[in-house]
Amino acid sequence: MPSVISIVDDHPSVRNATNNLLTSYGYIVHTFVSADEFLNSAELRDTSCVITDVQMPCMNGLDFLGHMRSLGHNAPFIFITAFPNEAVRARAIKAGAISFLAKPFTTPTLITCLKIALEGPNGTCG
Repeated sequence: MPSVISIVDDHPSVRNATNNLLTSYGYIVHTFVSADEFLNSAELRDTSCVITDVQMPCMNGLDFLGHMRSLGHNAPFIFITAFPNEAVRARAIKAGAISFLAKPFTTPTLITCLKIALEGPNGTCG
């Protein structure tokens, strides 16, 4: 059964492009405009991996990861950002993120990180 990937990003073009890319690789993809929309969705429990922006209104990506962990959800997180910052990257990895990718990222980089995320805990990429 294909893995379920949830993309959480407030930019429609990023959501759509990432959705199209991952769907072409055979993944089941759901997209969300915000962390709150995802947290209130039926896909919360079925998600194999979350790909999310760092900077979003209401709840940023790091807070989103922390909230997921506080609820007992351990889906791996891949962060993407247009504003790479080493301090934020270090916080994300320390909080348990698999990856922290700067936009624009390459297809092979994202797919490699996603495969590492889906293989199990303790992997990091990017």
